[in-house]
Amino acid sequence: MILPRLMSILIVLSLSFAAPVRAGISLLRDADIEYGLRKIAAPVLQAAGLNSSQIRIVVVNDSGLNAFVADTRHIFINYGLIMRLDSAAALQAVIAHEAAHIANGHITRRLGNARTARTAAGIGMILAAAAGAATGDGRAAGAIALGSQSSALRSLLSHTRAEESAADISSVRYLKRAGIDPSGAVDVQDLFRGQESLAATRQDPYMRTHPLSRDRLRALKGLVAANPGGKRDPSAQYWFARMRGKLTAFKRAPSWTLRRAKSSATQDIALMRQAVAHHRDSNIKKAVRAIDGALALRPTDPYLMELKGQILLESRKFEQAVAVYRQAAKRAPREPLILGGLGRSLLAAGRPKEALKALEAARGRDFSDARILRDLSVAYAKTGNPAMASLATAERYALQGRFKDAEIHAKRAVDRLPRGSSPWQRAQDVLHASKQAKRKR
Repeated sequence: MILPRLMSILIVLSLSFAAPVRAGISLLRDADIEYGLRKIAAPVLQAAGLNSSQIRIVVVNDSGLNAFVADTRHIFINYGLIMRLDSAAALQAVIAHEAAHIANGHITRRLGNARTARTAAGIGMILAAAAGAATGDGRAAGAIALGSQSSALRSLLSHTRAEESAADISSVRYLKRAGIDPSGAVDVQDLFRGQESLAATRQDPYMRTHPLSRDRLRALKGLVAANPGGKRDPSAQYWFARMRGKLTAFKRAPSWTLRRAKSSATQDIALMRQAVAHHRDSNIKKAVRAIDGALALRPTDPYLMELKGQILLESRKFEQAVAVYRQAAKRAPREPLILGGLGRSLLAAGRPKEALKALEAARGRDFSDARILRDLSVAYAKTGNPAMASLATAERYALQGRFKDAEIHAKRAVDRLPRGSSPWQRAQDVLHASKQAKRKR
């Protein structure tokens, strides 16, 4: 998905890879995919008694089959698992299971205090811990962000069989309450049948974080059989197919996508996938023709507009990209990743003052996107505000778990910003997180 020819690390699918923690975890950010996840997850989270606006479903840039929770505000799902699932109901079952770990209080060790967890530094610490837990290498994550003992980090995800059974029971209850076919839960577990007999190094990560036994699988099948009913929602299935189609278009070879695009669930998804494949093959004419075809079918869809903006931006059609991103932002004025794309295209077009406005609006709605923070630092530097440029850089490094670098830039920001101001307080948050990391080494 990273395109080597233009701004390769910065512009990816609109899929920004925010916060690559050196222990091995990075996030896959895309407005279209995240919107689809919110639509799919909302009824499940509500059935679990959780506030769907406060729980983020986060896609991890990892092809392994895994999903996990590391705190009470985030559910992490590897893109590899999403691509292997066959239905929205199966994905909803995964979300229901992870939501049960939150609702049932299985996450007993919180990462940092509530104040820090709402800053870029706090999210960076969560990601670093999640990296250690997801990869089984707690020592690596601890060395970077928390410095905790590996056993403490592993305990974040070392679910006991009792907890897994409790989460199974709760998840089926949530699915039934939401009117969703619970058989998707069995479909998910069937992916891992037989793996319990493999050596740990050969198992999928899901097996190491979700102990599975034949007894547990038998019990889960019994739960589903005892709770028949529910249905497969066409709207949820559409967003699942669209999300999966976009992921495969960027993760698989363009030739693979072009051979299969016509078999997509709907024509607009087929055209979107073709647009991505042609773009990755550097054929801008065919890419624009395909995305325009998708927009003809869904003319008010801001996420298709965003993809067109990305294609134009990465093809160095900067002013055209600005115009398309403006249309998308008008349709989705509160979507931070679209606002970030608008700011990025304005920067590329040499209009840093306008870019700054869009990027600050994006950061105000989502401070956990390292790409937006990088672009903000550039915009502030180009508009003659080195103090704010230092703050944005400090927050970006904190989000990446690079607390030593974050501390250097945070100190610069603190020295230059008005004492007691909101930006000054944000710089202090980074310094606080950096000191925490030092103490726990």
